Amino acid sequence: MRQQTFQKALSRLTDTGFRLFFVTGLVFAVLTGLYNIWLCMAELVVLLVLYLYFQSGAIRRKQEAMDYLDHLASGVDNASRRTMLSSPMPIAIFRPDTDDIIWSNERFLHLTGDPDHLFETKLSALVPAFQCQWLLDGEHLSPEPVPVGEKLYLVYGNLVCTGEQDSFLATTYWVDVTQYATVAAKFDATRSVVGILQVDNYEDLSRGLEEGERAVMRSELNNRLSAWLDPSQGLLCRYDRDHYLLLVEAAQFQVFCRKKFSLLDEIRQVQSPNGVAATLSIGFGRNGETPRQLHEYASLALDMALSRGGDQVVVKDGNDFSFFGGRSKETERRTKVKSRVVASALSELLASTHQVIVMGHKYPDLDVLGAVAGVCAIARKKDVPIKAVRAPSPYPSEEQTRQLASLPEYQGIFIPPDEAIRLAKPTSIVVVVDTNRPEQTQVPELLTSGARIVVIDHHRRAASYIEKPALSFHDPYASSASELVAELVQYILDNGDLKRQEAEAMLAGIVLDTKNFTMRTGSRTFETAAFLRKAGADTALVHKFFQHDLRDTVTKMQIIQGAQTYRGSMAIALTDRPVGRAIAGQAADEMLNIAGIEASFVLFPEAGQAYLSARSGSNVNVQVISEMLGGGGNATTAGAQFPGKTTEDVLPLLKETIDNYFDDEA
Repeated sequence: MRQQTFQKALSRLTDTGFRLFFVTGLVFAVLTGLYNIWLCMAELVVLLVLYLYFQSGAIRRKQEAMDYLDHLASGVDNASRRTMLSSPMPIAIFRPDTDDIIWSNERFLHLTGDPDHLFETKLSALVPAFQCQWLLDGEHLSPEPVPVGEKLYLVYGNLVCTGEQDSFLATTYWVDVTQYATVAAKFDATRSVVGILQVDNYEDLSRGLEEGERAVMRSELNNRLSAWLDPSQGLLCRYDRDHYLLLVEAAQFQVFCRKKFSLLDEIRQVQSPNGVAATLSIGFGRNGETPRQLHEYASLALDMALSRGGDQVVVKDGNDFSFFGGRSKETERRTKVKSRVVASALSELLASTHQVIVMGHKYPDLDVLGAVAGVCAIARKKDVPIKAVRAPSPYPSEEQTRQLASLPEYQGIFIPPDEAIRLAKPTSIVVVVDTNRPEQTQVPELLTSGARIVVIDHHRRAASYIEKPALSFHDPYASSASELVAELVQYILDNGDLKRQEAEAMLAGIVLDTKNFTMRTGSRTFETAAFLRKAGADTALVHKFFQHDLRDTVTKMQIIQGAQTYRGSMAIALTDRPVGRAIAGQAADEMLNIAGIEASFVLFPEAGQAYLSARSGSNVNVQVISEMLGGGGNATTAGAQFPGKTTEDVLPLLKETIDNYFDDEA
């Protein structure tokens, strides 16, 4: 078929265009025959002779063109063959479906080192590391260099259809990049990594000690730091009493990562005479463009480590964060100074705005409602209009929100998300409570509206967080967001300014997050609760916030009934029907009351995806487990969600993550 098409095309090219001339001559000869037959015969003879002459010329020209094209094609084929045979790079042609080698040049034979059996084997047998999927995906360059012996090759290639159905040949060109890869690997291995180390509890360690005892303790800290760093030939410089600057190469930094930064455990062995164990927080910055940017990365990483409770290592690599440690029980390290400073700064911000919008996390609970109530009381004291985002029904604190909205002072305060977006302006202030993750807020669009952002949260900071707020009151040692807001209320409001229902809402938030004052409570928590009780909060009415109907109670018991133990001290419950986040969390809390259970996990479906609610006592950090699964929270209360997965899909993943957690602990 192709040959016939080519012949027709060549005939059109060699046609001289005299056919119309002969037709015209023939017509005149016929007309002449009407008057003189002999003259007509003469004209026909002349036309026949001319036709034969021009036809033979056309055949001759076509043959000359065919000879020229054959010669040209032969020259191109010879040049192509010679080019492929003498190519300066190895070339191999194979079938992607069967992996059989069809042809290769001499350089590829030397590359593989097996020229005698090259055509009796498969490409993967000669080069086990080579994968051809990228060719089938339409790519023309291998994603990674392919190791062949002691060398590395970057492979270029393309697919050609052979004419048969679903049959292709792959032509690959192998470029030796060993020297380049060696230089690149050496460059990556010798890049600088900057770290900032801080002794978290230096004040507690040195409190009540004589100068000589302090010197001994500092010397022990320095000796352990130097012993840890000496094998890496890194640089350690102490520039403050509790701060150190660290500089190491990337290759040695990877060794630190593989060992999970054993320095954290070694530093805890340093104890002051009064029995306080030292803890260390480290922030590392890597892959920055300049030394200054590396230092900025390290500073941000250290801030992240401190905001997550300290006693851990955080690595900022570009836009990504990595976390190590952070599994020890948090100890209260708080002062009233920060609360007083934040209260003053918040008052100044409120004096410069005409509108405040407050929101919490999705599916707001009693802690969100308590924090919102406290912020509303502050705005009312400063005579600033305030609106609170109301979540779509249903949500855990829906009934309590309706009770608060029935007060005269709260008429029109709770608004839907679309109205909040409409009201937000650059001169507005958006207060975010009980979360620091932008994707977890009720209306993420408010964060990009240009309004100034205020964050009040007690959760440990995750890799994604609200960046550059105008004011941040973030304290991972606080029991709840309600506790933080209540502390601000004490410095801003006067006696009698706080309504009883607002005090009860904040107290309910504290009771919820502390599990009735049994978890994550410090001296400041009880002081705040006493202030709220003095402001009129009725503990009996607060208790009613936690009452549930018979159906929810039965559902919670059914979840607990189906729980199974894992690794002896983990309780895992799975349900295949939607139960709500509040019920799942309460079921997880109840399972902690079972003897021998140190952590509990409830998997449940909701809105086409699986959810995890995790709780723990003091020996297991469920936030670390949840973060491995893409979630977050704090050491005793955490969760995660899994779009597009069922609870049965997540169960083996959860067990594997728990295993990894305890393996790292070991």
